[in-house]
Amino acid sequence: MKNQTPHAFKVVAVGAATAALMTVGLGAASAHVSVTPDAPAEGTSTQVTFRVPSESKTATTTKIKVDLPTDTPLTSVRVKPVQGWTTEIVRGALPQPITVDGATITEAPLSVTWTANDAQSQLTGDQYQMFSVYVGRLPKSGTTVTLPLTQSYSDGSVRNWDDPVVEGQKEPEDPAPAFVTTAAESGEGGHAGATAAKQATEPVASVDTNAPAPGLIWAALATGLAGLAAGVASFLRAGRNKKS
Repeated sequence: MKNQTPHAFKVVAVGAATAALMTVGLGAASAHVSVTPDAPAEGTSTQVTFRVPSESKTATTTKIKVDLPTDTPLTSVRVKPVQGWTTEIVRGALPQPITVDGATITEAPLSVTWTANDAQSQLTGDQYQMFSVYVGRLPKSGTTVTLPLTQSYSDGSVRNWDDPVVEGQKEPEDPAPAFVTTAAESGEGGHAGATAAKQATEPVASVDTNAPAPGLIWAALATGLAGLAAGVASFLRAGRNKKS
């Protein structure tokens, strides 16, 4: 029986390492609020989706508000219904008139708010929800569309996701959701060009830069599982050798 003890310790150690790797992977997957456009090509309309986790351990998320840009206004905003949530689009005057395609715009949608209808619809600490809007027209390529988001909780606390993300610097604690528009391919319609652009573009603030890359997480997890299998096999062989 004593000969089996080192092998047993090996199995337990490998299993613990595997569990730790899985925990790292899960932590990386539950990052901050993010935004993903279906197709960010300039001059087009597209669906923009916010992934909002409820990160509080003691309160539930009751309301989400997204502020829309006023320097590059989105002249058209439509909301995708979310079951259990009521939506409000606020339109109003821009800080200053903006010229878009030769037309002067003085008013535009300023914000979109989702409010949970009841406690059952509110998000608990282990839940997240997707909130989508269809917007247009997107500004010229290379424009960073920043969409600050305010998250309200049942205990009255508020978290403002509005810190700017600066390329080459560490991601702030509360990064504002944002994405960068791309150029539409020449010779193609706006939607066709947008579809091609989607394949090559990632949203600015949709990834936690402090977290391991997904490929590394899965590779580490696979290595841990392989080590666990090897440890179990070694333990079983030791048992058979002891009996013989």
